[in-house]
Amino acid sequence: MRVTGEGGVGLEVWVDGPDDGPAVLLLHGWPDSHSLWQHQIGPLTEAGFRTIAPDLRGFGASDKPADVDAYQLKNVVIDAMAILDATGVDKARVVAHDWGAAAAWGLTAFLPDRVDRLVALSVGHPAAFGAAGFEQRMRSWYMLLFQFEGVAEEWLRRNGSMMLGGHPDQEGVRRMLADDEALTAGLGWYRANAHPRTLVADHPEFPPITCPVLGVWSSNDVALTEAQMKGSGDYVKGPWRYERLDGPGHWMQAEAPDRLNPLLLEFLAE
Repeated sequence: MRVTGEGGVGLEVWVDGPDDGPAVLLLHGWPDSHSLWQHQIGPLTEAGFRTIAPDLRGFGASDKPADVDAYQLKNVVIDAMAILDATGVDKARVVAHDWGAAAAWGLTAFLPDRVDRLVALSVGHPAAFGAAGFEQRMRSWYMLLFQFEGVAEEWLRRNGSMMLGGHPDQEGVRRMLADDEALTAGLGWYRANAHPRTLVADHPEFPPITCPVLGVWSSNDVALTEAQMKGSGDYVKGPWRYERLDGPGHWMQAEAPDRLNPLLLEFLAE
């Protein structure tokens, strides 16, 4: 189905499972699409959940605005609300990864009446990310590179297959790298939300997270430290649970669905 998000951006959304099942909103990150969840949708719908998996703005079949500001996370939060409204969902369970997790933390903090519980994969609470120290800053080196318009695009065309070597959909990565519009749109997320000025800017204080939260980090994630996920519990006033998956890299959904899916099914059914 097609949903109109903030600023008139068209979002492609895939809905599966029973109409009366508990809704699970699945939010992917960079450089992915809804297909990242292909190993989770089947088990979730078989368990009676209704899955709602959009291509977030700038990715997949959704619109790709040229304006960098269109990718600010506040706009993605509004997109998520529009998707829930269009699918008739008052309150959803949310499972989110990478940039999708960053948006989901905001959705859960500022609109708690729309989120029943949250599963954050790989990316922890924004405040915990900021407090994770020098190691996390070093792992985030590529975010600085991605700020250079034209340079980052060319670098990724030459080196993207190496940088994204662990990605589960290599053919999809190659298509993204070859598509100028899609490549620049995806980088818009970094340019709108991870500019170097954010290191010294004042940030709005997040309200505490009051719903149950499960944070999952995978030990071979080269971009994200364990500290930024474990530290997220400091910003959750509701029930907090942390799980570490030893072995998988950044895309744990595809690398270890046999270990991740039982955690999701157990937590989402509570």
